Amino acid sequence: MKRSSGIGKRIQANWELYLLLLLPVAYFIIFRYWPMYGVTIAFKDFTPAKGIMDSPWIGLDHFMTFFHSYNFEQIIGNTIFLSLLLLAIAFPIPIIIAIMLNQVANQKLKRFMQTSIYAPYFISTVVLIGMVFVFLSPNSGIVNTIIVALGGDPVLFMAKSEWFRPIYVFTEVWQNTGFASIIYLAALAGIDPHLHEAAVVDGASKWQRIRHIDIPGITPTIVILFILAVGNLMNIGFEKAFLMQTDINVDASEIIPTYVYKIGIQRGQYSFSAAIGLFNALINLVLLLIVNRTAKKLNGNSLF
Repeated sequence: MKRSSGIGKRIQANWELYLLLLLPVAYFIIFRYWPMYGVTIAFKDFTPAKGIMDSPWIGLDHFMTFFHSYNFEQIIGNTIFLSLLLLAIAFPIPIIIAIMLNQVANQKLKRFMQTSIYAPYFISTVVLIGMVFVFLSPNSGIVNTIIVALGGDPVLFMAKSEWFRPIYVFTEVWQNTGFASIIYLAALAGIDPHLHEAAVVDGASKWQRIRHIDIPGITPTIVILFILAVGNLMNIGFEKAFLMQTDINVDASEIIPTYVYKIGIQRGQYSFSAAIGLFNALINLVLLLIVNRTAKKLNGNSLF
């Protein structure tokens, strides 16, 4: 009783804060947690006419169908390979860019470079992919124009499977590096400047200060963002992959999000697509827990 009355007094004393908290909590309950009940259709033979409640249970049949499908290995392989490429290339580049920008002494030049790198983030993905198709056009694209001018033959970039992943990774780096680097620049700004002053007095070079002050200073931020990146490893952006996909490069561009869209939306197999999406989410959850636990043991930094 005393504990309940204590909680009541705290709520009464800070009712304004709890009132502000009410809307976000209601949003997550209504739009995030309540819809999770719909995941049950992954274990049912769902039909819209019967609804979720009355559709019959079929257990793990949809999962087994996906595991034994002819293109299971191709879809999983494409998703994992493209995810690892993004993690290996797109993740460290913002760190490097942030450290380089942090060393620029001229503030006007620094702001200009930061703005130039950050600007592509505001370009819509649809517009971005449209630009890619224009630039890589075999007839009038600037890239093929340069290749022909140098004596080469036009390359059908968007029609060849081997070019899908390099183009995808390049566009991802170009579009999102500026936004990601802001987080690391903020972390670098929080490093005590007296550490750099003391290092300069001791005769440390810029590289030594980067290695022994800047990198250790942003390591907690790097670890947290790496955990989040691994936890989202299998959730490659559907929009960009779908817009870049053609009938000719589908063997390299078919990933889990695009496959779920085709099965669930275009073909109306809602239960089957829900099962694939749930399988994908479980993989991400397992990866998140493993990497979070490993990071916590290695350096004490983790999400929870």
